[in-house]
Amino acid sequence: MLGLFCTSFAFAQQVKGKVTGQNGEALVGVSVTIKGINRGTQSDADGSYKLEVPNNSTLVFSFVGYTANEVVYTGQKEINVSLSLDDKLLSEIVVVGYGSQLKKNVTGAVQTIGSKEIKDIPVSQVTQKLQGQLAGVQINQTTGKPGQGMSVRIRGQLSVSAGSDPLYVIDGFPITGDIGAMNPDEIEDISILKDASSTSLYGSRAANGVVLITTKKGKSNGTNVSFNTFVGMQEVPDRGLIQMLTAEEFAQFKKEYYEDAKQPVPAEFQNPSQYAGKDNNWYKALLRKAPLQSYNLTVTSNKERSRTSFVGGVFNQQGVVLNNEYKRYSLRMNSEYDISDKVTVGFNVAPQYVFDNTPRTDGDRGTGILFNALHTWPVMPIYEADGKTLTLFNRFPASTGNIFAYPNWVRAANELVNETTTTNLLTNAFIQYRPIKDLVLKSTFNVEMLRSKFFFFNPSTATSAINVAIPTTAVSIRQNVENLTWLNENLATYTKSVGDHNFELLGGFSQQKFTQESTRIQADTYADDRLPTVQGAINISRGGTNTGVQEWALTSLLSRLTYNFRGKYLFTAAVRRDGSSRFGSNNRWGTFPSFSAGWVISDEDFMKSMPKVSFAKLRASYGVIGNNNIGNYTPYALVNNTVNAVFGSTVAPGAVVSTLANSNLGWETTKQVDVGLDLGFLNDRITFIYDYYTKRTTNLLYSVQIAQEAGFGNFNDNIGEIKFWGHEFALNTKNTTGKFKWSTNANISFNRNKVIALADGIDRVYGTFHITQVGKPFGQFYGHISQGVYKNAEDLKSSPQVPGRSVVGSIKLTDQNGDGIITNGGDFDDRVIMGNPFPTFTYGITNNFTYGNFDASIVGSGSQGNQLLVRHIYSTANLDGVFNMVAEVKYRFRSEANPGKGMYGTTVGGGNVTGIERDWMNSRFIADASFFTIKNVTVGYTIPKSNKIFKSARVYASVQQLYVFTKYWGGPNPETSAQGDGNGNGGNLSQGIDLSNYPVPRTYTVGINLNF
Repeated sequence: MLGLFCTSFAFAQQVKGKVTGQNGEALVGVSVTIKGINRGTQSDADGSYKLEVPNNSTLVFSFVGYTANEVVYTGQKEINVSLSLDDKLLSEIVVVGYGSQLKKNVTGAVQTIGSKEIKDIPVSQVTQKLQGQLAGVQINQTTGKPGQGMSVRIRGQLSVSAGSDPLYVIDGFPITGDIGAMNPDEIEDISILKDASSTSLYGSRAANGVVLITTKKGKSNGTNVSFNTFVGMQEVPDRGLIQMLTAEEFAQFKKEYYEDAKQPVPAEFQNPSQYAGKDNNWYKALLRKAPLQSYNLTVTSNKERSRTSFVGGVFNQQGVVLNNEYKRYSLRMNSEYDISDKVTVGFNVAPQYVFDNTPRTDGDRGTGILFNALHTWPVMPIYEADGKTLTLFNRFPASTGNIFAYPNWVRAANELVNETTTTNLLTNAFIQYRPIKDLVLKSTFNVEMLRSKFFFFNPSTATSAINVAIPTTAVSIRQNVENLTWLNENLATYTKSVGDHNFELLGGFSQQKFTQESTRIQADTYADDRLPTVQGAINISRGGTNTGVQEWALTSLLSRLTYNFRGKYLFTAAVRRDGSSRFGSNNRWGTFPSFSAGWVISDEDFMKSMPKVSFAKLRASYGVIGNNNIGNYTPYALVNNTVNAVFGSTVAPGAVVSTLANSNLGWETTKQVDVGLDLGFLNDRITFIYDYYTKRTTNLLYSVQIAQEAGFGNFNDNIGEIKFWGHEFALNTKNTTGKFKWSTNANISFNRNKVIALADGIDRVYGTFHITQVGKPFGQFYGHISQGVYKNAEDLKSSPQVPGRSVVGSIKLTDQNGDGIITNGGDFDDRVIMGNPFPTFTYGITNNFTYGNFDASIVGSGSQGNQLLVRHIYSTANLDGVFNMVAEVKYRFRSEANPGKGMYGTTVGGGNVTGIERDWMNSRFIADASFFTIKNVTVGYTIPKSNKIFKSARVYASVQQLYVFTKYWGGPNPETSAQGDGNGNGGNLSQGIDLSNYPVPRTYTVGINLNF
């Protein structure tokens, strides 16, 4: 055999040529090999190659992303080859941190989704398109406010006070905010980096995962123009709306309330039937049907040495709450130019303008109009007797039990101004130089500028606060915020193949700085509501007027080595070292290493006996990632210069140190292990991905309570440890492949967490409604366990009681410590963990169908086992009757003969009986919030091409938020999770609270996609 090989090469001739793309551009690094013989070369910087080739051999030209080309050598001296893009291979390229890899070679936990998979979901936000599509990524729509309300959690990651949102990276630029306002039509593909191996190159910002977004670039197949538009209508479905007492039912309750107390019934409630058919539903009065519309134009072009894309979009959405409007105007232009065969430059620019006017709808304790509308007596009229003029405010006589003034919430929605205009510019430029064949040098400069203007005006004729009489004091707030972020990165990438060994070495240096300047002016007492200028106010509020500057800087070094042997034994090692201005001088630098390995089992010879297994890869990774989201100036001793000092009879301005310094304050770090298995069957008709991960977050950034003798209440420090672990499963199947095509994408994830340690001497931290305790999951609901009501005198006598307050018919709570009495707080506390805001598992499923020119898709997502604390029950089940109440209070305890359903107790008895039900947090406030929502149903038809005007055209109809399957009784949205008070502990200690937020509407849309 060796002799034949040597003989054949003795007659080999040199062949040269050039390899180009389908538009004539030179392709660098194309593999040119002799089929059946381990011998070859690569094309150089201008696409040229030379190779000794035996006669009658076959040359194979292959390049990532292009279809391989084979040419038989029969003595030609020159063979020039053109390669065309391979769409299938392109779909196998995965964008990872600072580069891309073949999907086959990825060793980390990375999940990708392309624009083709989500393009037919007509929504305003990118993250809405991703719901239910990604394993291990929980995306909840917590509110229906246009442009807001998407909560993204990767693998359930959270921190005590250092944030839980992932890092968003757009075209290599880690932005400082989220992507809520980004035009979804600008996106080409999205990669979710979930494990430490794939995120470690982003260092201190990657603890909560990384979302990489690649925007549209110039295509290689000439010039393409597409126009996409859809229009729709939104409405809030009746399903899930909180059922409150009608006017007649409310009057009946008030009548019974006084009768049960053996008191005279006020005249207003002596005849409840007078209110029949005269119900004033304040909540529904704030809602409306609302239109939305979207227009997007995309142009992509590829010439011999330039590639350009342009995306322009206009989006206009009226909210389903009165006077709510959201407008977005966006542009994005990406350009690349080949200055020479070795030098490429690029310029990307993306300006955006957003206008948002949203009434103050959310909030408890009388701060949001939707929350307040639930509480307003339905016997109070919305309009005057003429049926057209809105009332100013309503106040029944105090003799009726009314102790609050109720402003007109419809007037508040229409008259209050709550506007924000935001101008954002995201731009970057790069230069790439290839000095030698295997080395690429790239330098980028990125800038993000944001200017936000907020204007709030509360006229004297309206208010969003309860118990404020009209006319009230007119108030205005103006706040301007300007952000500037710049990032410079310099990278060197060296790629080399030596026989079966393939290497890529990346090294780089990065610097980033963020600066924010803000000015806030609050004024009040206007002579004329029509002139809400600063000059028109009589008073400027010193407490509400301020200026501020926020700055942080980050300097980083990074490196990554990627190696594979024969494409089946894979290894990656990476390290990043960050220096952050946010930490103390003794602990400013953090180092974040990672390692990962993979084995493509399906490439082994022994797998040939299992032809049904088309792909199998085992992978594992370990790494350390950090979190620096602690705010700015935290390690420093801060000074408050708004205090005064008194010397005799003279008041002098002064300053005082308000916080303690901590020069040792350092990184919150997460160590993570991931083991994964990727499988393909029947030529990848069925693919399956499984991941198990475990991670520990240590040095939690937290404000620790200290002894008052120190003169301070808290001290910022690194404490404690949290453990996370979970399982992720993803299954993709091509169920049918004939004329009727049906594919399914399903995923399910199980995420868990447990507190391992807190600060020295501290084993628990309390919030208003939560407890975080060592040995338990994070932020559990904390309170009493309800056992219904005391049914009769015998039940009362034989059961533990609240001393001096429990009576027959009052709420019956569990005596947890067995001391015979019910205690709220103190050494004999009977409160326990009573619920969990975290789901047992989350899941999603997508089905796609095509038949001829017809297509359809159904997307659903769900959550199982999580609970919500229904905050409005604190007041909408207040049996004192000072507010309107939930309809279920009709079935309260009234007597032993009429005990009701056991949920709500008696309105009579000593010692403020209803105060126990209302003020002592108990399990009646906790509701199962498991759900499955049909997020999107789309049906489309592609019009057969019959002329030369357009290349393709498709029309479609869609419904979003079609139906929510849930037993949740606390409101219309089981996905909501507002932050409670938390006593300053932060949102992550106070998750899973339903504050009756802005409802998520059902949306009907029709649209058309045109390609020219």
